[in-house]
Amino acid sequence: MNCSNHSSTARFAHYVHFACIILAMARCATAAPPNFVLIVADDLGYGDLGCYGNMRNRTPHLDRLAQSGLRFTDFHSNGAMCSPTRAALMTGRYQQRVGIERPLDEDEQGLPTETVTIAERLRDAGYATAIFGKWHLGTIANGPTLHGFDQYIGHTTGDSDYFSRISRAGQPDWWRQTTPLSVKGYNTDLLTEHAIEFIESHRDRPFFLYLPHTAIHFPWQAPSDTDPATHRQVGLGASSPGLTKLGHHRNTTRAVRSMIESLDQNVGRLIETLQRLQLRENTLVLFTSDNGGYISYHGLHHGQISANDPLRGEKADLYEGGHRVPAIASWPGMIGARRVTQETATSMDVMPTLLSLANADTQSDSQTMDGIDLRDLLLKDQPLPERVLFWRDEDAQAARLGSWKLVQTADAKRLYNLDHDLGEQHDCSAVYPEIVKRLDSELNKWNAEVGGQR
Repeated sequence: MNCSNHSSTARFAHYVHFACIILAMARCATAAPPNFVLIVADDLGYGDLGCYGNMRNRTPHLDRLAQSGLRFTDFHSNGAMCSPTRAALMTGRYQQRVGIERPLDEDEQGLPTETVTIAERLRDAGYATAIFGKWHLGTIANGPTLHGFDQYIGHTTGDSDYFSRISRAGQPDWWRQTTPLSVKGYNTDLLTEHAIEFIESHRDRPFFLYLPHTAIHFPWQAPSDTDPATHRQVGLGASSPGLTKLGHHRNTTRAVRSMIESLDQNVGRLIETLQRLQLRENTLVLFTSDNGGYISYHGLHHGQISANDPLRGEKADLYEGGHRVPAIASWPGMIGARRVTQETATSMDVMPTLLSLANADTQSDSQTMDGIDLRDLLLKDQPLPERVLFWRDEDAQAARLGSWKLVQTADAKRLYNLDHDLGEQHDCSAVYPEIVKRLDSELNKWNAEVGGQR
């Protein structure tokens, strides 16, 4: 091809891309308010899906979802464990602002009642709202129905037996609204069935469906693990005979793979429902995880659980493996297909993004959101503004600006350049002391602002 032909082809591609953006903007301005389906896996590792390079797990539905829209390579959970990320996701704010920096115990109240959530804002904007799955932001007395959700079925604690619905502490933990619910079946299937029923019942009005799956959190139980002897018992929970809190498998490889593939199949069922009801082109589907995956659990099951390759660390770490997670955004006709972005985004960006797309009122919020609106990235492929991002738990803290990441523990401050060292193997703090100083200063200011300065 000569230079002039190449130039003409490039100009044509540019015009086509520009025209698609204009059409999407026009459609967004005139169409009915979009529906939102937010699917959050539990403990799914960065490399657990085929579209993120996994060669072991069969995930055709999630792979197709990624093909249909935008796949993030630099998306992060706000925390490296359950409750903190969920608090940030629900509020658009750093979880430290609502006092949730570690996984909540079963009897803790959790999210302050005065906190404004994404469900409340969307309900105010005319949306039907529902959550089916894991809450883990407080007890049932402070459950989802007090925080903007019209409907709730699921468990409030950190993990639930997939068949007996017994918590780690041995308590029945499955609810409809605020009433105990006894059902048979496998958690991942049940939650999807409730989600499908909700969509079918609300096909004629805008809806926000939050589907925080139990999967793939332990106990590691496959859909085929139906023997009651392998399930938790009331009053015993994780100490039931023959069990640990991790489940009954000595080698978890098969169970974890089955759990991931079950999750994938159920995402497929949900997408098929949207297509059948002719809602797919007016529905934004977001899929992500609440933190990175376990590589081992206190030395147990090493190599049998998740894949975080090529990242260092795992769930509960502030290295990338603890909080860089898979994320997919799909909205046919609005988000271009087969797109991949390296822009850095986080869980707390979901709330301002959905409120923006819904044209919901944010001016009356008494709380300032820390997250940013990803709308222009999703719809127009515009880059995000530069910002410093922060992570903190009881043992460490981290700050990120562009490719630079500072990880601070009790004994050291280590600096990594993620563009050249994604695996965080080479500390370059001695070479770039001025960057360490800047990020350390930003951390100190942020700690003072959100509380609990370290």
